[in-house]
Amino acid sequence: MPTRRVHHLAAATAAATTALTTVLTAVGAAPAHASGELHVVAPGESIQKALDAARPGDTVQLLPGEYRGSVRISTPDLTLRGAGPESVILPAAPTADQATGQAAAAPVADGAAACATAGHGLCVAGADDRPLDGVTVEALAVTGFRKNGINATGTTGLTVRATYVHDNGQQGISQERSTRGVITANESTRNGQSGVFLANSVDSEGGALSADGTLVTGNVLTDNRIGVTVRRLRDLSIERNRIHGNCGGVFIVGDEGVPRAGALTVHRNQVVANNRYCPPNPRLDHIQGAGIVLTGAEETAVTENDVRDNVGASPFSGGIVLVHSVVGVANARNTVADNLVLGNGPADLADRDTGTDNAFERNRCAVSEPVGRC
Repeated sequence: MPTRRVHHLAAATAAATTALTTVLTAVGAAPAHASGELHVVAPGESIQKALDAARPGDTVQLLPGEYRGSVRISTPDLTLRGAGPESVILPAAPTADQATGQAAAAPVADGAAACATAGHGLCVAGADDRPLDGVTVEALAVTGFRKNGINATGTTGLTVRATYVHDNGQQGISQERSTRGVITANESTRNGQSGVFLANSVDSEGGALSADGTLVTGNVLTDNRIGVTVRRLRDLSIERNRIHGNCGGVFIVGDEGVPRAGALTVHRNQVVANNRYCPPNPRLDHIQGAGIVLTGAEETAVTENDVRDNVGASPFSGGIVLVHSVVGVANARNTVADNLVLGNGPADLADRDTGTDNAFERNRCAVSEPVGRC
């Protein structure tokens, strides 16, 4: 079986491991060391077959090269590791139907069929009543998929590290109904929606869920619609990310659901010149020049961020902006403190909401809306 070729590919595996170590050292992360079996996959071989053969504690190692087709992880405590951005997961190549001359999709392995049908690249799939625990995805690229590059649902303790997720139709890295995730040291760029998207659910309403300490840190998020979107979640942190060149930097989104979205931190991020124009959709007005936006959130701490040069003319434009949700729910009991907020327009700090119990403290800024917030 081509997925257990440790002896035959020892030199290549050593090279891949060296490349991985170089990548992770460059981004300040330590490589994971699984205690189980190593399954080495070379270009032209099936990632899905290796994943299906792996057991908890195993590592599936991708050598540099292109890998066609969606893949799905459903085994706990599993590591899928590439050799850096040279290990690329792409959509399945079309095959010519000799009878009709029309292009047809290439066959998809059974384990990945649902992921491919949904339009995602790499799926990490658990269940609400039985979350998939302890999966690590690191040091690989995912690009060109119709929907999400990396799509995680029903997981706990998922780590996504040192990946390059770009040019996907919707979200770069998406996590729903999941807890204790760590999304770190990734580059997510030119995705149709968010670079990183965290939500209770994309296809149902309801109150905010606890993310139980999920951490988004050390990522570079550029040229997406929004850098980081958090929708109807609580208990998570967005820290020390570089977010620039998007239409909007960070959106914390809540509504009338109970419990409310919030009880989270946005801390020490660099949110600069997110000035692309994104047209309106049926739910939101156009977005441009939006730094950090709170809409319908509560008890969120926005602290020590560097928010500069976000300029536009949308309802969300400005450095740090509070605006009521699309269903009219006001922000409540949020704290905006100790931020550097300069060069944003039409204002550095903009409180466009009806809430009266949000605090603005010790921020360095030049223009506020209304006056007196700086």
